Amino acid sequence: SSSSSSSPFSPSFPPSLFSLPPPFPFLFFFLSSFSFLPAHAVSHHRSFRSRLLSLDVVSRVVLAHPPAFQAAEEMWQAMKARVPQAAAWEDLRAQARSRVARYVSLPPNAMPDQSFMLQQEVPISGKNLSRARAATAEAGATVEDFRRTQLDVLSRARAAFHRLANEYAQLEVNQRNVDLLNQFAEVNRQRYEVGNASQADVLTAQTDAAKLLEAQSDIFRRISDAQSQLNVLMNRPAQSPLGQPSQIPFQPQHFSLQTLQAVALSARPEMQRAQNRVEVEKFRVELASRQWFPDPTLDVQAQRYNDAGQAVSELDVGLSVPLPFANPRQYSAGVTEDRRHFESAQHELEAVRAATLGLVREQLTKIETAAHPSEP
Repeated sequence: SSSSSSSPFSPSFPPSLFSLPPPFPFLFFFLSSFSFLPAHAVSHHRSFRSRLLSLDVVSRVVLAHPPAFQAAEEMWQAMKARVPQAAAWEDLRAQARSRVARYVSLPPNAMPDQSFMLQQEVPISGKNLSRARAATAEAGATVEDFRRTQLDVLSRARAAFHRLANEYAQLEVNQRNVDLLNQFAEVNRQRYEVGNASQADVLTAQTDAAKLLEAQSDIFRRISDAQSQLNVLMNRPAQSPLGQPSQIPFQPQHFSLQTLQAVALSARPEMQRAQNRVEVEKFRVELASRQWFPDPTLDVQAQRYNDAGQAVSELDVGLSVPLPFANPRQYSAGVTEDRRHFESAQHELEAVRAATLGLVREQLTKIETAAHPSEP
């Protein structure tokens, strides 16, 4: 038929096929319809293989500021902007007064008509420094959130790349099996013509080839899914074309559990974030303790009297301080609260440390098991 001659995978049916009893001729035609790829599937397969895609290229594109990274980076920049705010002194205060009306008679220079005063709180207790240290540690925790976002996106991209490469390998294996079954079916048909094979042998090969071609549709669907995931992670339209992944040679690695655990404890974002939280709570305890020490407010006041000829008749300097010792319960409760938070952060750090060590051991066991499967 014309359809069978247009495909390299279609068998040519002998005339003696129509001499088979029904319904075998119809069954042969039904099964042979699955024995070759449709035209659009063949062109799709060729377009997939138009160019190679390397893991290094995927990693570089993924790390080139996708939206997820930009959101985390903006949050980090916002937290960094808190540091100078926390370290700043209180605002300088200005106060001005002027006489509007006086309803009593006074001798000259008895009362000021105008006054101007400046006030500034001086943080001699170092509260602003403690706030700045806490804000710096919080910004450091945000950096770790940014690193975790980077690692998660990169991990998802690498996993999608390997899934895509695996699906292409499955496609190659599937196509080789289809070719072999088609050849086997052709041989069985030729043997059947001379009486050396049964009808069941021919039908079995055709049925197996049809099942494999149905499986190819699932493989193409999974290839499309992996390509969409990679495109999204690379900040490209999901329908953008992607080439076939390049071959990645397997290189066995030998890992030391102690070395991997040490690296994880020093580099894992969750560990660094937990340590930053401990630092934040430590500086907040320091800030709560410094609340007991009052910061004085310095004020300078200039006055001009009612009958004076000069611009400034009197210049005064004053000092005022709050008295926290008059409210001990408030400040004691504040210190207790921040100490509890500090202890909670320490316990959380220990929990994250234990979880990290266990996770490294679990993943290493999986790698070793996959590399050296147990013999039956």
